[in-house]
Amino acid sequence: MEESESQLSSTPNLNASKAPPKVEVVVQSPNSQGEVNITAELALFILRIGFCLLMIHHGLEKLQDPEGFAEFVVGKYFGFLPGNPVIWTYAAALTQLICPVGLAIGFFARISALGLFSTMIFAVYFHLVDTGLEGFPFAVVENHNYNFELSAIYAAIAFYFACAGPGRLSAFRKTNTITYYPKSES
Repeated sequence: MEESESQLSSTPNLNASKAPPKVEVVVQSPNSQGEVNITAELALFILRIGFCLLMIHHGLEKLQDPEGFAEFVVGKYFGFLPGNPVIWTYAAALTQLICPVGLAIGFFARISALGLFSTMIFAVYFHLVDTGLEGFPFAVVENHNYNFELSAIYAAIAFYFACAGPGRLSAFRKTNTITYYPKSES
């Protein structure tokens, strides 16, 4: 019995009061230093630039007749928004003119994409309130696409860029490095 007690006393105490040292762990994306899938990056670049050009087009459309858009869209379907509908029309138009520039060059790309996503959510809401689901997903409608379809696709693209960022082919590319500091148990 004395032998087993001496073995126990020679075992280091794992519950010592000394806290383990803090360790910095750097996690990087697997592709951050390795090969680049140039085909995928080019496809992402083309999608991003094409999407941005289409958003600019929609912003310019609102500026063609802001009073008409304010009356027949914002005033009629978004009466719950406070203030003058013309101000909301200009806000939507400016979002669709400024945010695509930021997303296209990669400057505050995720925030820009989030602005476009929110605008497109309002557009989807407008179309759903105006025409409903139109028998989605199995009905064949008269003009061969659902009225909310284009806005929903734009929203999905904006959501993707808000989550994933602009890709490698952007002027202001951010590195994918995260620093983690474990909590000490003191």
